[in-house]
Formats: sequence, structure tokens, C-alpha cells
Amino acid sequence: MSKMNVGIIGCGNISGIYCKAGKRFANWRVLACADLDMARAKAKAAEFEIPIACSTGELLRNPEIEMVINLTVPKAHAEITLAAIEHGKHVYGEKPLATTRQAGRRILEAAQAKGVRVGSAPDTFLGGGLQTCRKLIDDGWIGQPVAATAFMTSHGCESWHPDPDFFYQPGGGPMFDMGPYYLTALVNLVGPIHRVCGSAGAAFPERRITSQAKFGTMIKVHTPTHIAGVFDFASGAIGTIITSFDVWAANLPRIEIYGTTGTLLVPDPNTFGGPVQVRRAGASEWSTVPLAFGYQDNSRGLGCADMISAIAHHRPHRASGDLAYHVLDVMEGFLDAARAAAYVKTPTALTRPAPLPLDLRDGEID
Repeated sequence: MSKMNVGIIGCGNISGIYCKAGKRFANWRVLACADLDMARAKAKAAEFEIPIACSTGELLRNPEIEMVINLTVPKAHAEITLAAIEHGKHVYGEKPLATTRQAGRRILEAAQAKGVRVGSAPDTFLGGGLQTCRKLIDDGWIGQPVAATAFMTSHGCESWHPDPDFFYQPGGGPMFDMGPYYLTALVNLVGPIHRVCGSAGAAFPERRITSQAKFGTMIKVHTPTHIAGVFDFASGAIGTIITSFDVWAANLPRIEIYGTTGTLLVPDPNTFGGPVQVRRAGASEWSTVPLAFGYQDNSRGLGCADMISAIAHHRPHRASGDLAYHVLDVMEGFLDAARAAAYVKTPTALTRPAPLPLDLRDGEID
């Protein structure tokens, strides 16, 4: 099997797992990496035996590189993705697709005009845990889904992230940082979202960094840090979500799906594994369901591998730009609805991604 040459732009915290994925999956390899800090790019290249460490411009101009993995900070996602598309390269990026609907639309339109593909994290919905949940729902274990809940609560990132300022700027906050995991999982399990409403605020106007690199530095908060949303799926099911950086402690589930004949407890959508539990109508206790799919460990890069396989086999890819745009539209919709105190419509011309096949060998997709 031939391997697609991939270039990584952005050699920060998340890049390591993508570099490992380039060795794990059979259909791609990392040929080059780039970063604003050339020393960091060279260190990453040396650590993972990547042949080329270079500037972003050099990577984009390299004719051997067919796909770019965009791991830059969120505010740079659209700029880098559009530049890669302009150079005729497929792009798979970290979440979110962009920080505004307008930028997201420009990305999709540019990719269509150039005849290239766009994909986006999260790809955790392709992991063994959420794929098992998808099969249980599709096979009717809980009947027709009628409602869903999702909760992501913490007290922010300033205690552990070395440079957390961007989490508290427009395009950051808990909804844009963690919401993609939860909303992508819900769309995969229940289907597209038709309309949203919500409330949003920020309990703390400033944050004090306690991670070592910038210990004691104060961050001014310029984006909502607690968002509560209600939304309607196109199927008629009703959803609720809370994402927060304002909560010191909580004892809430991650995701639950309520059906006409039972309830499904969904694992943390920021992971690829389990546990998965079901309690059907009339049962007196929960049953743990063995995971039916592989990729249960940290398999980031799985969505990129699927996209490359989809290009080769002329089929839709699962972690698509269209899916990422729908999630972006929903997230921005919550903030718009909070400002307007009204429902916001979210177009639902989206087909749920196909489930993964059973019995895949590790490192393969089709």
C-alpha cells in the first residue's frame, strides 16, 4: 500500500500523538514538520525521525507533501488551512474547524473550488467506545432516542497548560475547546441538530496562571466560560449541554442518551475507549457492554487515516469538514442565542458519518 506524504504545521503539545500516528497507520507518513519556532520543529523531527523540519512556507511549497495536518492554535486554523488549500493540498486540522462560521464557510468553498478534501478533529467518535454506542443505538437497544444530555465542567486550563491565554479569547472558552468532542459525538449518535438556544457568561473576569512556565501571570477573560444550551435534533430528540471553566468540582455524567426502551451511558468523548453501559426498560441494574470495535487507546490521527483511505477509495470521509462546520455552526449558535435571547436555526443538510467496519486490524480503515 502506498503512503501519502503528510506535513504537520504546529509542533506543540498535541503534535506528538500525530507523529506517532504517522507510523501506526498504513496509508500515511509524516514527511515534514513546521513551526513558528524552528528549534521546536527540529526537536520534533529529531524525536520522531521526521525527514524534514522547515518553515510553514517551505512546507506548503513542497510538491511532495499531499496533505497538511494543521495543529496550530485555533485563531490560526482558518489562515493556515486556507493557505494549504491554495497550494492544492488536502487538509486535516485540529478542532475547531475555524472560530467563526464565515471562516468555516470560506474553507469549505475554497476546498471545493480546488478539488481537495478538508477534515477535522475530533476523531474520538471513531474510537471503540463511541462506535460501540453507535451500533447499540442503530441496532435498537434503547429504542428511538428521545433526549440526550452532555456535561463538561472544570475550572479551566491555567493550572496545567504552559500558555493558556488563548483559552480565554474569542474562539476559545469551554464550548469551542471541548464542545467539539461532545457535539460531534452526539451528532454521530443521534443525528444533525436543527435549532439551539442558550445562556452564557463568565464568572471570573481574570484568571491567574498557576502552571510553571508563566506562574502568577493574570489573563483577562474575553469569552464566555460557562455556556448552557438546549437544542433540538432534526429527528425530534431534545438535547441539553453544559460546558464550563467556572466549576471547581462536579459529579455529572459525560453523555447520556435516553431512548423509548432504555438509557445509554456514553464514555468520555475526549477518549477513544469505554466504559459503555446500558439499562433497558424493566432492568434493575446497569449492564456493561463489551466494546465491539478497536482503536480503544489514544488513536488521534484515525480521522486523518480514514480521510486518506476515503480519497483512495472515492468515498466520503467520516471526520469531514461538513461535520466540523455543522458543529461550529451549533457552537456559535449557542452564543448567538444567548445574546439574542432567542432560538437560532442551524441548517441540517448533513448525513451522519458511516460507522466503522467491524474487525478492523490496527492501523487499517478499509
